[in-house]
Amino acid sequence: MDKRPIGIFDSGVGGLTVVKQVMKVMPHENIVYFGDTARLPYGSKSKEVVTKFSKQDVRFLLTKEVKAIIVACNTASSNSLEELHRTFDVPIFGVVDAGVAEALRTTQNKKIGVIGTAGTVRSGAYENMICQKDGQMQVFSKACPLFVPLAEEGWTENEVARLAAEKYLVELMEKGIDSLVLGCTHYPLLKRCIGTTVGDNVKLVDPAKATAKQVKLFLQEKGLGNTGEALGERTFYLSDSTDMFYSICQKALKQGYTAEIIDIEQF
Repeated sequence: MDKRPIGIFDSGVGGLTVVKQVMKVMPHENIVYFGDTARLPYGSKSKEVVTKFSKQDVRFLLTKEVKAIIVACNTASSNSLEELHRTFDVPIFGVVDAGVAEALRTTQNKKIGVIGTAGTVRSGAYENMICQKDGQMQVFSKACPLFVPLAEEGWTENEVARLAAEKYLVELMEKGIDSLVLGCTHYPLLKRCIGTTVGDNVKLVDPAKATAKQVKLFLQEKGLGNTGEALGERTFYLSDSTDMFYSICQKALKQGYTAEIIDIEQF
């Protein structure tokens, strides 16, 4: 039995949707979460800056003796995962791989939509990986930059969110997609609004679910799972205080938590 925690990081509090899925499929695992709220969003920053920030995030989590790390940020997963694998000797999982696999399983007409930050869409990570695995797939990507601040503000089901969803998603709907990848960990917080906009005929793919299952399987195969009966401990850190942390904990995790503020620039 390995009681060391799983580390998870994101550019803000959207990664709590990944924490939710990890808690669901691995309730006995301890979790350490870091949200880089002082420097969000990552999606508008260059690949070099995102990689620099991601390395600092990993170095911080390693001080907590984590046994594996989930890069909950799609932008970091798209732009920095290979460099993180080269730099650190710890199992590191991104959300893109698992999201791609789930999208391929879900689509029936081979037309997949991907929404994400500008950085994720610019990287072409989802499109390239999907088409590498199945050359018959058609992938249509759309950057939805307003979704992150809407989620961070808790504006997930109001008129502003609805209008933004309609504006962003109309061209994807015109392409005839039957699956839509929520390529940012903030986006599941707007899942109801997005789902209403695209309709019942479009399956929403949440990479967080697939990632949690992937990590669980890895830990089981390597004998690294926490096989104790007690529920795991959840510890949260942020790089800057935000009133939205508590409210999004309530929304995503159905429970309020407190977070310790740390200086990420030290790492």
